[in-house]
Amino acid sequence: MTYLSSNQLKQYEDEGFVYPIKIFSKDKAKEIRNEIELIEKEMPGELDKSGRYNAHLISPLLDEVAHNPKILDAVESLIGENILICGTTLFMKNPNQIGFVSYHQDAKYIGLEPLNWVTAWVAITDSNEHNGCMRIWSGSHKDNLKKHEQMFNEGNLLTRGQTVNNIPKDKTTPIVLKAGQMSLHHPKVVHGSDLNKSDDRRIGFVIQSYIGSNVKQLLGQNSVQVARGKDDYNFHEKISRTQSLMNKDDINLKKQENDYLQDIFYNGSSKKGSY
Repeated sequence: MTYLSSNQLKQYEDEGFVYPIKIFSKDKAKEIRNEIELIEKEMPGELDKSGRYNAHLISPLLDEVAHNPKILDAVESLIGENILICGTTLFMKNPNQIGFVSYHQDAKYIGLEPLNWVTAWVAITDSNEHNGCMRIWSGSHKDNLKKHEQMFNEGNLLTRGQTVNNIPKDKTTPIVLKAGQMSLHHPKVVHGSDLNKSDDRRIGFVIQSYIGSNVKQLLGQNSVQVARGKDDYNFHEKISRTQSLMNKDDINLKKQENDYLQDIFYNGSSKKGSY
């Protein structure tokens, strides 16, 4: 069992995040990267723009990460034993290419309530200050949600360029991770990341988010997978795990789910209706 220790739980409570947590080896991380890049080669554009959402639905290795027992043990320490997967995102920054994430709070635009959920950021490559690792404003989760401006700025990896302005950079912590490690962060903590100034790609696989079964999607209705425990509430439609690499039915399911997400992220609504 790899449940969080008392020190890690205190760090999460005080700072709004905990890291680093080792999940798998560098060799396994390289295997996962190879599968991601195989999908990019065989299906050009499939993982670009909104295609980076829910890649675990067409990649058995990313599906394996999302259901990894070590991750689920740590998540259970924070949200309880009944855990649902409510979407994933690939954050890939290529060298010499504009690509950053503006400072924001996940809880501002995802619409999941109550806040019994957590985001896992899993490093597929090393993530450091040189290649644009995530930075978190420690303790910002203790305040109310902040005003966000929709910037739609070039190179911003967020759909609408949601931005909290005037972040005190000197109060942010660089979340430096080795490939195979992860961080967990609170829905209300302010975070973002800078450009990749290295000569290699920086790849992060983000489970956004692991939610308790008591959590509703107030801006619509995402589909979910039951990762651990049970779902007595049935607020969400269930979808199955991937059948095989780049399976045709799974590709269609991914497109359907990403269309719903685009509605939520762009319009604050969903084709599936709302609660």
